[in-house]
Amino acid sequence: MEKGKIKAGGIIRNQNLARIGVMSAPDRPGLSSLVLNALAARGINVEFIVQCVDLTDHSHIILCVKDEDMQGAVAALEQVRPQVGAGAITSTPGIALISVFGPDFRERPAIAAGVFEALAKVGINIQAISTSISTVSCLIEGARADDAVVALREYFELP
Repeated sequence: MEKGKIKAGGIIRNQNLARIGVMSAPDRPGLSSLVLNALAARGINVEFIVQCVDLTDHSHIILCVKDEDMQGAVAALEQVRPQVGAGAITSTPGIALISVFGPDFRERPAIAAGVFEALAKVGINIQAISTSISTVSCLIEGARADDAVVALREYFELP
């Protein structure tokens, strides 16, 4: 192991995704349920979800679906847009989800910072972030997925 490298269990890459945004909806109970049920009713699987609330108490839900499901997802969300009060439904195809995982991440500081540093060093912009006790996941431009994997392999000690 090179000095200073952090151990990780591996890297997962999921490409050919579309990023969908349900933007600036008044935050309230059931908002995410309405959004995800609209997609489920069309049989659209959601592979990534993150939600945040801004200073004006508006929610922004970012999710990913397969590229081929993007148009159907947008159509489903436009149908519920008046009900959820979203300011906009956005969509971007050609997104990749890059995840670094390890069994002991919850007890190790700086894992997420290391992922972000490795990607920043090669000029990769992170479009959304989600973490769990064992995984740090980032949405990036799909064309940069190979560069991201190389950068993360250089930063982390992997099996």
